[in-house]
Amino acid sequence: MKIEVKSFQKPDENENILFLATAGNYKNLPLSEQEMKFAEEQIAAENTLIELNRYTHKIYLHVADNKKYTNSDLEKMRKLGFSFHTRIQESKITKIVLQDYLNDAEAILAFAEGVALTNYQFLKYFTDTKKQKHTLEEVIIYSDAVSSTQLNELIALVEGVKFARELVNEPLSYLTAEKLSEEIQEMGVKAGFTVDVFGKKKIESLKMGGLLAVNKGSLDEPTFSILEWKSKEAVNSKPIVFVGKGVVYDTGGLSLKPTKDSMDLMKSDMGGAASVAGAIYAIAKAKLPIHVIGLIPATDNRPGGNAYVPGDVIKMYNGKTVEVLNTDAEGRMLLADALSYADQYQPEFVVDLATLTGAAAVAIGKYGMVAMGNEDSKDKMTQLKESGEKVYERLVEFPFWEEFGELIKSDIADLKNIGGRDGGAITAGKFLEHFTNYPWIHLDIAGPAFVSTTDNYRGKGGTGVGVRLLFEFIKQYRS
Repeated sequence: MKIEVKSFQKPDENENILFLATAGNYKNLPLSEQEMKFAEEQIAAENTLIELNRYTHKIYLHVADNKKYTNSDLEKMRKLGFSFHTRIQESKITKIVLQDYLNDAEAILAFAEGVALTNYQFLKYFTDTKKQKHTLEEVIIYSDAVSSTQLNELIALVEGVKFARELVNEPLSYLTAEKLSEEIQEMGVKAGFTVDVFGKKKIESLKMGGLLAVNKGSLDEPTFSILEWKSKEAVNSKPIVFVGKGVVYDTGGLSLKPTKDSMDLMKSDMGGAASVAGAIYAIAKAKLPIHVIGLIPATDNRPGGNAYVPGDVIKMYNGKTVEVLNTDAEGRMLLADALSYADQYQPEFVVDLATLTGAAAVAIGKYGMVAMGNEDSKDKMTQLKESGEKVYERLVEFPFWEEFGELIKSDIADLKNIGGRDGGAITAGKFLEHFTNYPWIHLDIAGPAFVSTTDNYRGKGGTGVGVRLLFEFIKQYRS
């Protein structure tokens, strides 16, 4: 879908138009007396999206209260974009003009974001898409409030989210670990960031024991992808590092997932990897003045071949030993190697994203991400929370008390890879903490990464959650 911004002007009378106006100026809109009377009746009835049928084309109207837009107001505008997209799809509209009488760039962009993200579809495997395919192809914004830079950033962000969704929605029959790395390389070419991919031999030479252990049951080889965007105007002297869990499919390994439907959605277990790739794509495409690195360890987790088993002791990349008590706690094994590898960059800050635990999903559902971090990350946690509130990818910080660390002590190794039922999301984070030597935050995105029913502009299936959060964090960081 194409989005353009032009200086405020009178649109062609025969175009499909949405007027975004305020209670103080909507009476100045170019509507007939009869249309204005109808609009006033609808406003009095608190209808937020008014439709006027001119037979050859449609006129839509949204009248906002005269006020400054808060974070929750901006979310309402994104959701209004979703509702509006549903309306224009019913009328098979291909082009729409947004006429800005709000004169508020954030509000206009939030609305356009909702429309654009709603327009995403994953139709690759349908043999006939005529009935399902969305018709909207072009949005033109007539506004003096929205700059070309702001629009370019929005376009980059929407593309990043869509790439992340695409990766999550792909089945394992296509998206093996090696294919994931190839897709990320293609994203790098499009956006201008570099991608270096380690194959199995290189991973073995680095002795990444966690990643290799999870891969032992698979016929497909693992990969370790390094993504980097370093602007010449980078405002940070040390890189910020994003780490994403890339388990392209998770059976649970020999600790086979036992519950009904528990494997159906496990193609989404690389949601963290998709988020990292999508975020770096958006950051590079928008040419944000930052130095950022992404690390993505990838494999599937299968029970075949020489699969690792409960009771095994694995030596990790940083030399620590881990007693494996559950092969379904695999994400933390490969994340641990990636977090240790990040140390060589002497990073300013590291954040990992992972569909790591069912406990996190049970705790807060699809409504946010579970967050935790070490003492050195307190300021960054505050900044991430603020960014999350801005884009409504919100964080719930869990306690990270040292007592939780007692639950992952092993009798025969440095650590064990599970800590029991109590505090399952937190003990997973405590495990990862052992592989960090820098300010670090862990985000468990198990709840919102994949949804089975349409969730407004977040769609159905892969949501791309985390991309908008990280992009907003970097935007705020540079300022």
